[in-house]
Amino acid sequence: MRKVYLLPNLFTTASLFCGLLSILNVFNVADAAEPNTRLYEMTCWLIILSAMLDMLDGWVARATRTESFFGAQYDSLSDVVAFGVAPAVLIYTRLSGMQNRHAAEVITTLYCICGALRLARFNVQKSTVEKESFTGLPIPAAAGVVVSGFLFFQYIDPGWDKKYVLNILPVMMVGLSYLMVSKINYPSFKQLGLERRKPFDVLPVIVILITIAIGLKNHLPTLLFIGFIGYVAWGVIWHAITSFTKTPEDSETKTI
Repeated sequence: MRKVYLLPNLFTTASLFCGLLSILNVFNVADAAEPNTRLYEMTCWLIILSAMLDMLDGWVARATRTESFFGAQYDSLSDVVAFGVAPAVLIYTRLSGMQNRHAAEVITTLYCICGALRLARFNVQKSTVEKESFTGLPIPAAAGVVVSGFLFFQYIDPGWDKKYVLNILPVMMVGLSYLMVSKINYPSFKQLGLERRKPFDVLPVIVILITIAIGLKNHLPTLLFIGFIGYVAWGVIWHAITSFTKTPEDSETKTI
């Protein structure tokens, strides 16, 4: 049984490794005589791969019934590095290289702090409030928006010489920081119950998604950015709708 418990933690370790490798990759870009866009892109893909591994470790733990307090804490520590520090280092390096160092310092520091607070709250509320959904934007999703946005801007403007990039990135980082510590509810993939489904039910969906990704590989940065933005927008829109349609009786019931 102890060997089984190693399995989800191996996925977490792989996720942490990808996050650390992405940070080291950014340092290589900073040390280069001229910015290498390929290294920037590799950093983004490493963080996305880390997010995929992070999703798998939870699924494996639930499927094998090997969830543990140790695994939850280890997962959060890994997330701080892979989805907090790594995207912050990426954006800091890019913005400071465009003569925007002071703004980069404030924005990336705010992002890291809010990400750490988000994970701390998740650890405390994991078995109660956040058992079926997330309170606040999950930090892997926030990191996904950052790096997919980075890839998208790189895709539409390889030179990164347009001023709107300097304006959008800081606003996006601040907005994500707020959403992580907000009380807006976001859906969790745990609600799908994939670990309880038969392999034959899940396999066709996986094959279809892989086929679409291969067929549209030249537009993958755009698709990823749209997907992550859609997830962020879903939580905000649903929160606005429920807040608008909430009746005074509902508020009194909650108070009681």
